[in-house]
Amino acid sequence: MRQIVLDTETTGLEPSLGHRVIEIGCIELINRRVTGRTFHHYLNPERDIDAAALAVHGITRESLAGQPRFADVCDALLEFIDAAEIVAHNASFDVGFLEAEFARCGRPLKLTERSHVLDTLVLAREMHPGQRNNLDALCKRYNVDNTGRDLHGALLDARILADVYLAMTGGQTALALAALEHQSGASAVQPVRPTGRLEVLRASSAECEAHEQMLKVIAQASGGKCLWPGEAGEERPA
Repeated sequence: MRQIVLDTETTGLEPSLGHRVIEIGCIELINRRVTGRTFHHYLNPERDIDAAALAVHGITRESLAGQPRFADVCDALLEFIDAAEIVAHNASFDVGFLEAEFARCGRPLKLTERSHVLDTLVLAREMHPGQRNNLDALCKRYNVDNTGRDLHGALLDARILADVYLAMTGGQTALALAALEHQSGASAVQPVRPTGRLEVLRASSAECEAHEQMLKVIAQASGGKCLWPGEAGEERPA
């Protein structure tokens, strides 16, 4: 499964008011592993940047004067995200801006029709209702290091979001074990030989219900590829 964790920085909040993308950052995941492949560009918006946006990302119009325009990187971006699920936080914002940029290039397209888009903000709200679910709050909740995030940046935020997404959907332990195996050249998991009689603890009804809810979340996050169905009462594979 190929996924692209994506983030953008912009001149303002509304593409309908002529605001533009000024930075794109993408991280590639294959089978829930960071591959090291990235797509990153600063872009010349050919317009001023709102003061509120500048306070968030610190990118000035002057610093972008020699950067390519979106039309210059459009084809390369489409090639990078082709045949991949897009993962973004508050995805409607990034998708809306990118679709507006594609339209300006004479390439009107709907990313949601071209790719499955997973919004980690929606996922976080389902998993943690009533709590703060911005990226900084999720970093704190899942112990993801964001100490370098004094200002927003598309590639930095995409890297952080990749870690948050994997932690939210249960991938960090598997990745850590794989890294240990790679370093040692042997399995990092050693068999444990039980001594004495093992006590069997049955799950309570509340725990079973929580398990079913988590399966539904995983099924949504994986685009329906969850091995175990999320509906209570459905038969589980042997």
